[in-house]
Amino acid sequence: MNPLLILVIIALVISGAGLIVFIMLHSGKGTGISDAIASSLYSTSSGTSIIEKNLDRITIIFAVVFLISLILLMIIYPQGTIA
Repeated sequence: MNPLLILVIIALVISGAGLIVFIMLHSGKGTGISDAIASSLYSTSSGTSIIEKNLDRITIIFAVVFLISLILLMIIYPQGTIA
């Protein structure tokens, strides 16, 4: 395995796990995991918008890294043969 393949696979796994975590942290309609875990952080309405914006930015960064690493894997190994 060449080093580029290892780096791309590591980026794919880390960004995939990060996407799962940060998507689960987004607040839904009041019954999300973020409400259960961080309900004390959302005590003020001004702080909520800052936290949500930062959470959105981090989620978008993880999604972009995930997509780029996935596209790189498709270019490096188009038939899916990693040997």
